[in-house]
Amino acid sequence: MRALSRLRLGAQTGGLPDLEVVNVPTPKPEPHQALIRVTACGFCHHDRSVMAGMLRRGVGPDVILGHEISGQVAETGSNVTGLKAGDQVVSILTDACGKCDRCASGREHRCREGQGIGHGRDGGFAEYVALSEHSLVKVPEGLDPVGAALLACPMGVSLQAVQGTARVVSGETVVVTGAGGGLGSHAVQAAAALGARVLAVTSSSGKENALRDLGAAEVLADSGLDFSELVMAMTEDEGADVVIDTVGSALFPSTLRSLAQFGRLVLLGEVLGQSLNLNPAEVIFRDAQILGASGVSRATVEQAGQMVLDGKLSPVVDLELPLDQASEAYRLVSERKPTGRIVLLPDGGRA
Repeated sequence: MRALSRLRLGAQTGGLPDLEVVNVPTPKPEPHQALIRVTACGFCHHDRSVMAGMLRRGVGPDVILGHEISGQVAETGSNVTGLKAGDQVVSILTDACGKCDRCASGREHRCREGQGIGHGRDGGFAEYVALSEHSLVKVPEGLDPVGAALLACPMGVSLQAVQGTARVVSGETVVVTGAGGGLGSHAVQAAAALGARVLAVTSSSGKENALRDLGAAEVLADSGLDFSELVMAMTEDEGADVVIDTVGSALFPSTLRSLAQFGRLVLLGEVLGQSLNLNPAEVIFRDAQILGASGVSRATVEQAGQMVLDGKLSPVVDLELPLDQASEAYRLVSERKPTGRIVLLPDGGRA
């Protein structure tokens, strides 16, 4: 089969990574696995960070990247009971065992035996991938198979952070940073779908109209002012009930300063990998909560799919590229050009 090989880390030369599509053996499904013919795979900032050499911890040697996978079941292992050949599926982000206490409680994304798809084990930048049936969710009929690649990440991840971690309710004010990116654009939609007033923070003024179309009440583009000042002005100095931060250390402490009393700051992404200087008093006297969120459960992926069918969420696919143009995807993501996601198509494009 054809797969994308990461041959050289771009960060070592300051340029693009040296990528090549190569022929590798098609995986054989183990008894608990299904072999998936990949339809599309999202190109996430995680993939960009690994290619750039910024993210190395836990990355498998010569791993095939890509964790935002949609495809069709081509073959099933002998112990697979919930899937059959021809089923349209999407992966969660972890190759889950389906047996541990976390899998049993609906937290498959933190499976005790699991490996990160496209991180610790091979992912979807290839024509085929073999995954545990416990890490696969059937795609509802009527969903676009390319857009379905985003159901787990970034759509389900954002939904789980907004709904499950932040517990956003109707009428609250929610700030979303990095709102034009993959996580951000879907967090905007998820918060708006729950009835929140969404303030979308972006460094790209050209994405303002798109963000309003996704449900943002206000777009805070780069104006020379700290966005926390704009948040306070727009909330009559109360601050936001929730901040969903997809950027991380680069925007701290502005994210914390944007919070209202009893506010919740959810850390959903980290771009630079830097440490923070935090004065605990800033948290204590706000009665604030600082929460981490990552991954997505099977149940939330199913919910995201139903919300797409109901018109409450929409996968934001900026560009479709064949697998052999992954370097272009890397460049565009590095320059923060896309609104939403770029997806790679292993077969070269739609029929």
